[in-house]
Amino acid sequence: MPSSPTLEGTCKLLPEPAPSDALLAAAADEYAALAADHGPRNVLVLKRHPAGLASLTEALADAPLERAGGPRSPRVESLPEHASKTIEAYDPTLDRLEYEERIELISLVIDGASRSVPDYLERAADHEGFSRDVGQFLLEATRQRIRLADLDDPHDCLAFLYAMNDRFHDELADRGYVERADVIPRAVDLLEADADGLRSRVTAAFDAVLAVEFEEYRRLDRRYLAALSADADLVCLGERHASVERTRVEPGGVADIATEAGLEVEPLEPPRPNADGPPHRAITRFLATGESPIRSVEPDDSNGPTAADATDATPVGRARRLRTETAREQTRAVATEIQSLRDRHGWPFDEFAVAVPRIERVPETRRRLREAGVPTATIGTPSLAEDPAVNELYAVVTCQCERERDGDALERADADPVDPDRDRPDSLTTSLDRLRARVPAFSPDLLAETAGSSVRRSLERWIRRTDLKGRIAREEAWVDAREGYEGVRRVLEIAAFVEETDLVGPDWQGLRRMLRRTIQYDAPYVHSVETRPPTGGVTVCAVGDLKYDSRRAVFLLDLTDETYPGEQFLTQLFPGAWLRSMPSYPAVTDPSVDAIADTFATVDADGVGDRFETYHAQRSRRRLALGARAAERALYLCSYERGSDGLRRTHDESRYLQLIDATPGLALESVDATAGAAIHGETDAVEALLAQPRGELERLLREASTGGEADLGETEALFEEIAVVLEDGDVDPELAEAVRSQFEFAAGEVIRDE
Repeated sequence: MPSSPTLEGTCKLLPEPAPSDALLAAAADEYAALAADHGPRNVLVLKRHPAGLASLTEALADAPLERAGGPRSPRVESLPEHASKTIEAYDPTLDRLEYEERIELISLVIDGASRSVPDYLERAADHEGFSRDVGQFLLEATRQRIRLADLDDPHDCLAFLYAMNDRFHDELADRGYVERADVIPRAVDLLEADADGLRSRVTAAFDAVLAVEFEEYRRLDRRYLAALSADADLVCLGERHASVERTRVEPGGVADIATEAGLEVEPLEPPRPNADGPPHRAITRFLATGESPIRSVEPDDSNGPTAADATDATPVGRARRLRTETAREQTRAVATEIQSLRDRHGWPFDEFAVAVPRIERVPETRRRLREAGVPTATIGTPSLAEDPAVNELYAVVTCQCERERDGDALERADADPVDPDRDRPDSLTTSLDRLRARVPAFSPDLLAETAGSSVRRSLERWIRRTDLKGRIAREEAWVDAREGYEGVRRVLEIAAFVEETDLVGPDWQGLRRMLRRTIQYDAPYVHSVETRPPTGGVTVCAVGDLKYDSRRAVFLLDLTDETYPGEQFLTQLFPGAWLRSMPSYPAVTDPSVDAIADTFATVDADGVGDRFETYHAQRSRRRLALGARAAERALYLCSYERGSDGLRRTHDESRYLQLIDATPGLALESVDATAGAAIHGETDAVEALLAQPRGELERLLREASTGGEADLGETEALFEEIAVVLEDGDVDPELAEAVRSQFEFAAGEVIRDE
């Protein structure tokens, strides 16, 4: 296990998660002080995670500097990025293992495993997501450099997985690869050993180091920082009550971690609240620290405030609560509220963020927002299985495999499309059907004309001949087009790797095998996500990506107890009861009550029940606090009903939302998400227009059935206005026809075919 690192310097800590502008201002102040002593060119700024790097760089570039000579371009890098450059400085020829290559190599290691597979893992292998969960386990074991030989009597399943990871890394070493998860551990070894004078060469480029986001630096990260800053002026900047990722693998508050490492801890003054500050700041503080707001009340007499005074006092912290019946309606209500805020305040779309609990929820949420008329800006790499362009290229590869195996296979399949395996997604018939649907004037001859000895060049010919990129640009919105291009690029990179590696054959069969594995194990947005591209739009991201970012309005989605805190922590690979008894698992699984209380100020040590659940539930609460602090003006806490075992639906709001609602001094203002709410945006207007004919008929029928009186004059006037708009207004013909069909349906002239 790695030894405790020794750091020399100062650790400056904000007392709680501050508003993003205050946090960036604190970073700029520390940078300016170091730049004044050493010069801007001699200050290296390291942030633990890459998310929010652009915002930090911009803030440091605007810092007032005493020594302002030269261009104002601060040296800001994420820790993994800097460690990667350190390894490259030692061995420029070393190859980093790409994501797709890792999938294939792990598959080969699994297939060639000499140890008997534990029964549980053998059964679990049939479940969806098993390979992905195993891959995440191996990544975490690698990041922490946990080897089987270092463990004392691990669980059989863990022993098998650690042994497989050791074998995987032996294979990497033999092939001259370094895995991305192994970059920091490898760089630590090289710097500590000063291999080939590496430490001297790397550290000669700076005289001071500013380590930002110190609360998230893990043990190996701190060792890297210690080796890097041994001869430099070191200042660490962090926040109390803000660590989510580090606390996944090691308990403890950031102040204790800093003191143990040898740093001198220096508290920073919290930014003073002002009238123009976020109205929900007290809610952020409450979620992060458990501190209830202190309110000023005017007592009725000299005896001081009474209970009534406390009850009637104006809340200190306010946020908005948005509740709907379904997840789909939740997204539509968010879209409506975004349009409403734009109408009232004139905010541009890129001043809004919609945060989901997991990165896998980004594609669906983004799609639903766009269907509701809200442009989105998030660009990433969706799951390859969901990418139409990738599926087209996979169909090409499948057909080329059949051509290579049997030259007449395509002609026979084209003449006789009856295929007993046509339901398989990679069958020849399915592939031909996909190509006919996507490619104009497709014929099997096109496959023969684009095929050649190189699989990569053959795919490039297909892309040019069928104008694949042009079709993507014409048929997709610009965000989807960029992601489509990224998917095409990844397939071409896999094809190039197939031609260079000995893991698979350099032919269509080898490419098909590797592409199939990659599509099967790929997860959405695991590679890179850009949330603020130049063209703007609403940011849709995982809540953790907002830690060093901010928007005027932030919508936190899915605030149900099933998500915050959730029911399954760390992994789906093992049952929770097993994890509690797995001290060798690469995460915190058996924290003591004292460790929980030291890590989370929101915990009462006397009230701790299940220690495992309490610990990781508090991490979820802290993640929610960091998402809330990203909102500059308006914070929306959104939830929806979920079905129970029967037909009844329950509104199972997150326990933290209920806790906010029950805390004096905090208030949640409900947002009207019903159909009768104000109409904002083109999509809402269209839906309201289409609903009016049927709605008016149902209103009249209700009045008649209850003996009430209905004013037909109002209905006639409304219908006449709609008719005038359809006849004289600039209305899309398809929309006009849709409205007319709704009148026919309401009049009983059109019968719905059930």
